[in-house]
Amino acid sequence: MGKLTALKIRSLAEPGRYADGDGLFLDVTGKGTGRWILRIQSNGRRREIGLGSLKTVSLSDARDAAFLMRKKIAQGIDPVAERKQERQVIPTFRRAAEMVHEEHEKAWKNGKHQNQWIATLKTYAFPKMGDRLVSEIEGPLIRDVLAPIWLAKPETARRVRQRIGTVLDWSYARGFRATEAPMRSLSKGLPRQPKKDNHFAALPYASVPDFMEKLGARESVGRVALEALILTAARSGEIRGATWSELDLEAALWTIPAERMKWGECTSCLSHPKRWPRSSAPRSSRLALATWCSPVRT
Repeated sequence: MGKLTALKIRSLAEPGRYADGDGLFLDVTGKGTGRWILRIQSNGRRREIGLGSLKTVSLSDARDAAFLMRKKIAQGIDPVAERKQERQVIPTFRRAAEMVHEEHEKAWKNGKHQNQWIATLKTYAFPKMGDRLVSEIEGPLIRDVLAPIWLAKPETARRVRQRIGTVLDWSYARGFRATEAPMRSLSKGLPRQPKKDNHFAALPYASVPDFMEKLGARESVGRVALEALILTAARSGEIRGATWSELDLEAALWTIPAERMKWGECTSCLSHPKRWPRSSAPRSSRLALATWCSPVRT
C-alpha cells in the first residue's frame, strides 16, 4: 500500500520529495505542481526515471508506470535506453547508406572505390530496400536483393552483401537497430556460387632476366614504367604518380610519401624501402624511374 493519497497530494505545498514506496517519489515544486520520479537500481547503478507531470499523470497512473518499469528491469530491459531509442528518428536504408558513405569516404584513398561503394547500393539495393527503415530490414529482404545477381554477377553480389552488412552494422552501433546485420544466415538461403580462379598467370622467376632484356629493346613510356614497376615491386598507381621530388638519383632511392601509399605509411619508414643499391644494380635500373618521371611530372 502506497504512502501517498490523492487527498494528501492536493494538500502538499512545501517543495520537496515525498515517497510513495518501492522507489516512487513525487517531487513537489509548489502547491498542485510537481513531477513523478522512479528511483531504481540497474546493473549496480542508481538511476532516476521521470514518469511525467503531476498535472497530467495521476497517482494511480504513476504507480502503474512504476510497476511496468520495475517489471522491465527484472526482465533485463533497460527502460532508459528503450526510451532513447523510441525518441530517435530511425533512418531509411537509403539515408543510412548515404551517412555511412559520408563518414567513411575520406578514409578511402581510391576515388573509384568511393564512387563504386554507393553506386552499387543505388543500383541493386535501393530499389527494393532504399525506403525501408533500417530497423525493419531482416534476412529475407536482403536475400531478395541478392538473389537476382547472386549467380549472374557473383563478385558484384558479394560486394553488395558486404556493403549492406556495413550499413546495418553501423545502424546497430548508432542505436537504430536492435541487432547487427543478419548476414550469417544468408548463406543458407542462397545457392553456392561457382568457384572461379581469379589468379593471373605469372612469369617464372628464372625467365625474368630474358624478359627484362627484351623489354629494354623497346622504346616507349609504357616500357619504362613497366621496368620500374618490376625493379621496385611497387603498385602501378605508385609508378604512375611518381614525381621528381620523390627521387634521389645519387642515393638510388625512391621515397613515396605516405599520402600516396595504400596503408598511409611512407616507404622510407618501412622495413623494406624501394631502392636500388648503386653498387649492384645496373645503371638502367637506377634510372628507370627517372626516365618515367618526365619534366612535366613535378
